[in-house]
Amino acid sequence: MIVQTIAFYVFAAVAVMSALLVVGNRNPVYSVLFLILTFFNVAALFVLIGAEFLAMMLVVVYVGAVAVLFLFVVMMLDINFVELRQGFVRYLPIGAVIGIILAAELIFVVAGSSLGTAPAAAPTPALAEATNTEALGNIMYTQYFYLFQVAGLVLLVAMMGAIVLTHRDRSGVKRQRIGDQVARSRNSVELKKVPTGKGV
Repeated sequence: MIVQTIAFYVFAAVAVMSALLVVGNRNPVYSVLFLILTFFNVAALFVLIGAEFLAMMLVVVYVGAVAVLFLFVVMMLDINFVELRQGFVRYLPIGAVIGIILAAELIFVVAGSSLGTAPAAAPTPALAEATNTEALGNIMYTQYFYLFQVAGLVLLVAMMGAIVLTHRDRSGVKRQRIGDQVARSRNSVELKKVPTGKGV
């Protein structure tokens, strides 16, 4: 019990510090690396509470795909850090308002949890006997099925929007045009019968 408590405080402290460094770091590459560290520590917290499937999905999906994609995109972008620092003062009031709203929401959540909430409903016998993955799948594909499909549609639209926004028409790049290839006359190609043992 003591080892689990110590592990919880260590992982939670590292997760909070790395999350603050994600927001406070000026270098976006370092921010993505600290984001990966945050994901790993949150996955360790999931393992401590017995949610191994969520921990595995967090590492595989977010660390293995999303965070690495962020890292490659940030490294490929030609970011002018001088311009970003110049616009800091201009966007400071908006950032301060958003920060105050987020702080108020966090205080409201912490105060509500400290006052106590209604007791959670007892799990059904089918979910109580099922494994972690089976219980999550049963809830996701029965009770929250429509919300799960809506989330998939939102991700699909976001992916299509990212492709449309990043697509560029560059001059001087040769592209395949099927219509021009089909409409091409046969006279442009000459067939020759080459005798055996001789060249053209």
